[in-house]
Amino acid sequence: MQQQNMGERTPQGTPRHAGPKPLNTPEELRAIRQAMDEGKNPLLATGVPRWEDQVGVSRIINRRVLELEPLPTPAQVLAELPLDSAAQEIVAYSRDEIRACLYGQDDRLLVIVGPCSVHDPNAALDYAHRLSKVMKETEGELLIVMRVYFEKPRTTVGWKGLINDPDIDGSHNIRKGLLLARKTLIGVLGEGLAAATEFLEPTSPQFISDAVSWGAIGARNTESQVHRQLASGMSMPIGFKNATDGSVKAAVNGCYASAQQHTFFGIDHMGRACAVETLGNPDCHVVLRGSIHGPNYDTASVRRAMDDVRAMMPAESAATHGLIIDCSHGNSGKDEHRQAEVVRDIARRIADGEEGITGIMMESFIESGNQPAAPLDQLVYGKSITDRCIGWDETERLLHELADAVSARRWR
Repeated sequence: MQQQNMGERTPQGTPRHAGPKPLNTPEELRAIRQAMDEGKNPLLATGVPRWEDQVGVSRIINRRVLELEPLPTPAQVLAELPLDSAAQEIVAYSRDEIRACLYGQDDRLLVIVGPCSVHDPNAALDYAHRLSKVMKETEGELLIVMRVYFEKPRTTVGWKGLINDPDIDGSHNIRKGLLLARKTLIGVLGEGLAAATEFLEPTSPQFISDAVSWGAIGARNTESQVHRQLASGMSMPIGFKNATDGSVKAAVNGCYASAQQHTFFGIDHMGRACAVETLGNPDCHVVLRGSIHGPNYDTASVRRAMDDVRAMMPAESAATHGLIIDCSHGNSGKDEHRQAEVVRDIARRIADGEEGITGIMMESFIESGNQPAAPLDQLVYGKSITDRCIGWDETERLLHELADAVSARRWR
């Protein structure tokens, strides 16, 4: 059968293909940029046709996508909210301090402590101000890094974190959330504190990771190739949590895979799609967080986990020197009172000289417990809307007890 020409019409009289349609005019592009600068959705505010309509494919893609809202590029966000020289110095030297703890060159205990998630930036900065004072009181024994978590993985559905839904009302103003997250990190650094966060979305680190000193890959993502590739290119130490079923091997595999070089899909700071090539991250390590079957913070569990690590990881890697225990989640049944008991048990073991524990994680906020998610004006100030947290007074006591435990270990 004779092939039809590119511009030939079908029997119904419609063009089979008339060549590419023109892209947006300069005037339309200016309207799009102006709308974005004003924080508006250009698809709704400008009347400019969707690109799918322009290229004639709207009937076969995005059939279940309600809207594609353009966001500022990472470069635009970083330029609008840059880190000053003091903040950059905190990030740089705190990353080195964390590495020194992970490799056993610094005998302080790494303590990652703070809210389960940030939902109120003002309360988070209030907490940071309090934590900064304790950090200075215990800096000889503890290396304190504040939890500043903006993305929450959900088992089914629920509030996904400050970046995804900053108004906690289902409006999902991600542009606002990104800016609020970065402002919060800058505020935490302004208190002299290093920050830790969990990396969930593979593109969000481009907007905030320059302000982060320690990162986590959560239990639901520890087996994800996407997150292992992401960790391989991060500029800070990364902790891999054991899987929700308790598998430590999954976390060890994550550490091993992330130490290798990778090439994968990603974006650069200009928001362009790129093939990302990484060097590999040798500073990845295991975090024991318990499981659906119960806790794994006891001495025997730590020994088994370290045996698994040393059987697979090279001796010069961070993972072989020790691990971090998450005192919340499966290790405490997400109960703040039980979590405090776990912290005290670990403090006792550290004082007795137990090896293999490089650091701990605590979920702590101004008020103890938690509350249902709701807009800010309906919430108790300083109280978690995700997992139950230890209150501030108890947190302060526990941090000093951990410092005393490190001092006791040194005397031994």
